[in-house]
Amino acid sequence: MTQLLAGFEPIEVDVNGIRITGRTAGTGPPVLLLHGYPQTHAMWHQIAPILAERHTVVLTDLRGYGGSAKPAAGADHAEYSKRAMATDQVAVMASLGFDNFVAVGHDRGARVVHRMCLDHPARVRRAAVLDIVPTRHVFATVDTAFAMAYEHWFFLAQPPGFPERLIGGDPEFYLRAKLAAWSAGGHTFDEEAVDQYVTHFRDPAAITASCEDYRAAATIDLDHDEASYAIGDRVTCPLLVMWGTAGFVGRHYDVAAIWQSYATDTSTTAIAAAGHFLAEEAPEATAAALAQFLQ
Repeated sequence: MTQLLAGFEPIEVDVNGIRITGRTAGTGPPVLLLHGYPQTHAMWHQIAPILAERHTVVLTDLRGYGGSAKPAAGADHAEYSKRAMATDQVAVMASLGFDNFVAVGHDRGARVVHRMCLDHPARVRRAAVLDIVPTRHVFATVDTAFAMAYEHWFFLAQPPGFPERLIGGDPEFYLRAKLAAWSAGGHTFDEEAVDQYVTHFRDPAAITASCEDYRAAATIDLDHDEASYAIGDRVTCPLLVMWGTAGFVGRHYDVAAIWQSYATDTSTTAIAAAGHFLAEEAPEATAAALAQFLQ
């Protein structure tokens, strides 16, 4: 990563035998940024330097992604549950000396942030989730439009071996196709960032791990989410909910209303003309909204 995230120092933290990699820069109140599928922490390359002007910014790769460890999964997929991923990230921040912090997540990272807020409420002072509605709501309301737009939720969750072999036939094509399908208006991604995504995604272990992420979503994550919701657990810290008006989430869901059922203190920002990848399609507007929320 020669130009992306220049000035950010690499970090590597061992969390109960799981290696988590990333980068950090800046001084001030800590902010953790978590990426989505099929990317790495490099997706924040336009946002992180702006936030680092006033904050200590920590970017990490979720377990299974980028340079982080890709542990073998068991039959219940617990190794890739959002509970496990959230625990990783809380431990990373503690190792850096931050007992509480702001957590910002996009896509899969946003689902990790949601679980983190429920499991570790004392750790998360504020949180932001970018372009998602809760996993529990997604599966409860699946319709034809969702199945056609987000077919990968069901494809990647198929039994081990099947999606891995098909994606492994041409992983770069698959990754680039997903970036194109979920962005708006033919957005051109930074090629250095995409090359970094592709380099990591070509690893068969990374393909398997990302499938396990989605297998967990359809099984153990749902169990955790149903249990939390049933006992009245809600996100209690201030929660910023963001989405792109041209993306599927923004067009298909009443995002603000849905999150009000899962959190007690929400604010919302819709990013005009952006698709799913807010941090790369509309970095200035996204950074401005986050900076205002962090004040």
